[in-house]
Amino acid sequence: MRKFLVVLDDSRECLNAMRFAAMRASNTGGGVQILSIIPPDDFQHWIGVGEIMREEARERIQAHFDVFAKWMRDKQGVDPELVIREGEAVPEILAQIKDDPEIGVLVLGAGSDNKGPGPLVTQLSRSAGDLPVPITIVPGELSKERLEAVT
Repeated sequence: MRKFLVVLDDSRECLNAMRFAAMRASNTGGGVQILSIIPPDDFQHWIGVGEIMREEARERIQAHFDVFAKWMRDKQGVDPELVIREGEAVPEILAQIKDDPEIGVLVLGAGSDNKGPGPLVTQLSRSAGDLPVPITIVPGELSKERLEAVT
């Protein structure tokens, strides 16, 4: 089964990327894999404190995932899979794509403010010619109706 890999983070544009991935998976018989990455600098504390912070980060990620997963199951009939990795975002995304041969498309949300599309879109689009899968970049301001129309 072809999977749509989408990155779960705290950005507003993440929501449209999630919606797009779920709708495309539903319409094409694919699956959705949601990847959340915990940055390494979040745990540069004493060992005990770092472990507590790591567990709290995982709990926050699971809570966010549960909301998206319920919507995907209820509205799109798609049961997403959660993967949590620790490290720098771009290398971890590339490692996940390499580790799971069923991933067929990387879906990213693009910011629409004056800061640009966001760091992941910027970094990954620079090396798009060397990626093992295509990237779909979903505008963060795209309406739900327009998303439904293009999926």
